[in-house]
Amino acid sequence: MWSAYAISEFGTGIGFGALPLVAVLVLDVSELQVSLLAAFGGIAAALLALPMGPWIEYRRKRPVMIGADLVRFLAVVSVPVAMLSGVLSYAQLCVVAVVQSVAAIAFTAAGGAHLKALVPPEDREAATGRFEATFWTAYSSGPAIGGALTSLFGVAWTITADAVSFLLSAVGVRSLRTPEPRPSVPDASRRRLSEITAGWRYILGHRGLRALFVNSQLFGGAMMAASPLLTVLMLRDLGFAPWQYGIAWGIPCLGGVLGALALRPLTARFGRRRVLLVSGVGRALWLWALAFLPAGVTGLVLIIVIEFLALFGSGVFNPAFAVYRMTETADGYLSRVLAGWQITSRTVQPICIALGGALAAVTSLRTALLVCGLGVLASSVLLPWRDIAKPAAPLSSADERAGSVRTQ
Repeated sequence: MWSAYAISEFGTGIGFGALPLVAVLVLDVSELQVSLLAAFGGIAAALLALPMGPWIEYRRKRPVMIGADLVRFLAVVSVPVAMLSGVLSYAQLCVVAVVQSVAAIAFTAAGGAHLKALVPPEDREAATGRFEATFWTAYSSGPAIGGALTSLFGVAWTITADAVSFLLSAVGVRSLRTPEPRPSVPDASRRRLSEITAGWRYILGHRGLRALFVNSQLFGGAMMAASPLLTVLMLRDLGFAPWQYGIAWGIPCLGGVLGALALRPLTARFGRRRVLLVSGVGRALWLWALAFLPAGVTGLVLIIVIEFLALFGSGVFNPAFAVYRMTETADGYLSRVLAGWQITSRTVQPICIALGGALAAVTSLRTALLVCGLGVLASSVLLPWRDIAKPAAPLSSADERAGSVRTQ
């Protein structure tokens, strides 16, 4: 499963930003259409994925993961095929963005639940830390490889490499031989709407998960809103060369790798709760300073240091948070909790990106970036500072029955 994840993430890293690149280089669409491509893909996918949580919860997870990978392969590979056939359109790119996002939600919901079944509790920090280190490694090297492929052979080959990675990921998941646990059994008396909303109700009924849910939406929304603003600030206002921009992104990813690898020894020394809280603050302290970024070598060094520290904190926090969420969520709810989390994030983040752009338009780029940084900083207040070991309120009897259905 780790190998399948690594192949998929490296492929996605290589194809990073490929659809917007095709929209600009091949179809010559406007800046607004490029922005709408990302926003529409996220929000439409979130709406379409609403009934997906219960559907995944009550099915075996490996077929769902394999199916999601094959769907992503077919969707992505349709782009270079259409390019070679001369029939590529902006509408097709929008459809591909939506299908790819829906399949990603399905894979994450099924994969997270299946990982819990594969890995015993004492090894979860090691497992999630390795996944996180793989993610940051892929995104530190993948975009550079993708840029080289695009420059040498064209964007069609970059997208093809991304598509093939999903196919290889499906092969990797298919190669798993550990017997898969039987899925939970649905409660026939529960209504469809109740099943769809069960993931969110579980989150909101658990004090620790609720705090982390709000924290993650504020942090992720503010970070995503800042990303395009920082790109414009560096490349347009400060005059950084493209290679400097690449360095400013690539080197700090090492912080994410080191943070992920440090999770297990840190947890062994300080405990899960302290590591979760301290790293949650550590990842949020730095972004506001980028609003005061100067030009030249000083600015380049400063952004590398700030991003390195932030990504080190994220590298520790993300897998620690994944372990906490995995451990605190009952088996009969985990797929729905993960799906609900993904759907909310994919709705909130495009909205925050649009709001960040609007704020920059009515104020200034640096002002908008400062507001985003303060939003990221404020997210640390929403960490579960109280005892996070117990739910805030008991679940209903139906919820308890569904959550208690375990593998036979």
